Amino acid sequence: MQTSIQPILDKALDGERLTAEDCTALLESNDIARIGVAADEIRRRKNPGDVVTYIIDRNINYTNVCNVVCTFCAFYRRPGKPETYVHTMDEICERIDETIGLGGTGVLMQGGLHPEFNIEWYENLLSTLHAKYPTFQLHCFSPPEIHNIHLISGLDYKTIMQRLKDAGLNSMPGGGAEILDDEVRKRVSTKCTSQEWLDVMEAAHEVGLRTTATMMFGIGDKIEHRVNHLQKIRDLQDRTGGFTAFISWTFQRENTALGRKITEEPTGIDYLKMLAVGRLFLDNVQHIQASWLTQGIKLGQVALRFGADDMGSIMIEENVVSAAGAHNEANERDLRYQISEAGFRPQQRDILYNYVNRDNAAELDTRQSMPLKQLSVAFAD
Repeated sequence: MQTSIQPILDKALDGERLTAEDCTALLESNDIARIGVAADEIRRRKNPGDVVTYIIDRNINYTNVCNVVCTFCAFYRRPGKPETYVHTMDEICERIDETIGLGGTGVLMQGGLHPEFNIEWYENLLSTLHAKYPTFQLHCFSPPEIHNIHLISGLDYKTIMQRLKDAGLNSMPGGGAEILDDEVRKRVSTKCTSQEWLDVMEAAHEVGLRTTATMMFGIGDKIEHRVNHLQKIRDLQDRTGGFTAFISWTFQRENTALGRKITEEPTGIDYLKMLAVGRLFLDNVQHIQASWLTQGIKLGQVALRFGADDMGSIMIEENVVSAAGAHNEANERDLRYQISEAGFRPQQRDILYNYVNRDNAAELDTRQSMPLKQLSVAFAD
């Protein structure tokens, strides 16, 4: 019989910081309802007013060319192979124009680790877009991409982040974290190490950029690896305060090399427990996002009562997660409906969690849902 976790939950509710041992005990527990209640209460205290936010943006994958191998990825193409692409500036601008027309406030732009793209390529991309769309938020790249620029250009992380910020970068997503434990990473990927990921994030925070933190679990990791991941995120946040949110999701195995090897995958219970424990353990991160794209819209709605205060992104395009088998869809009205039915007030936000108020947004709550194909939706960090 499992030891009661209530003393640990009481500790969190009393404002005391949980230890790694506490985190382990919660993740090992089957008492998910009790964990969820505590996480819901902490969510309410950190984000009062029963508001759940969402964002309208777009994930533009500017290239699928990638010089590393990740066995959990179905998106990348090796240099010189068929089906590789690099989007032109006109193609990117066309996608941004469409996003703005749908009430979007920013773009999440990431790509493969292209072996020929130096820092000047990225500076030109950002400065061109910033000049054309000065108020549109550019939430771009990831630590592995920054590390790739470092390898090509020979510049340190802080110099790279400062130059990208000066060129128009507003913030950076937390892609490429997967599990921040190299025992796991070295088995599934050849990209940057855990420490390199953390060093890039610290450099971004040092130059005044905000970022998100992510976790993809179910890639052969164990509870101890997940606890190490959370501890590293919390420790860095203690030093910098630069993370706006934490987003976790389960590995999407379809069409991936790793997926053919893994016989067991995380369940919905595992996901809700990870999300709730993230809320309890990451006491210095304000926002927890529900990854409904990977878990499904209904489980994403349940996550709002397990510590999440944000429903994530409505996008017009996404390629990476969908290539691995996630095909959940919703439009803005659908997300607002799910939020409302969970007992919250839906509120559009921008990338930095500032509220966005559009005259026609509330009308969606009573209007007929638009066809799903008009607003294909996906996950962003």
